[in-house]
Amino acid sequence: MSNAFNLQQKRPKTMLWLLGLSVLLMMFSALAMAADQDPKVTWQKIEAGALVVDVRTPGEFAQGHLPNAINIPYEQINTEFANKQIAKDRSVVVYCRSGNRSGIANQMLVSEGYTNVYNGGGYQMLMSKQH
Repeated sequence: MSNAFNLQQKRPKTMLWLLGLSVLLMMFSALAMAADQDPKVTWQKIEAGALVVDVRTPGEFAQGHLPNAINIPYEQINTEFANKQIAKDRSVVVYCRSGNRSGIANQMLVSEGYTNVYNGGGYQMLMSKQH
């Protein structure tokens, strides 16, 4: 009887601990996806010859995009990079409307072994900070 009682006492503490851990992991994941996004660094990378990839929809891309950008919607990023045989160490800047989709694309590329990918953030922000 005492073992069952001890398990019942420990279960709420374990559940709270797991919930707290889950919240922390989600926060770190969101921070990782929002990482980078410094317009100054983005423009330096672009000026140094980085491949510029707009990961928005073709319709958004048609309404305006960064100079020399190519359009690869974020859902297709890994497939298209493989099809285009883009080197895993190539300097790449990804951007979208707000930085969220480019954060996802960034993580997708890193998970495939790309080592020099930068989340440039949002299009409007980059255009307003262009030098």
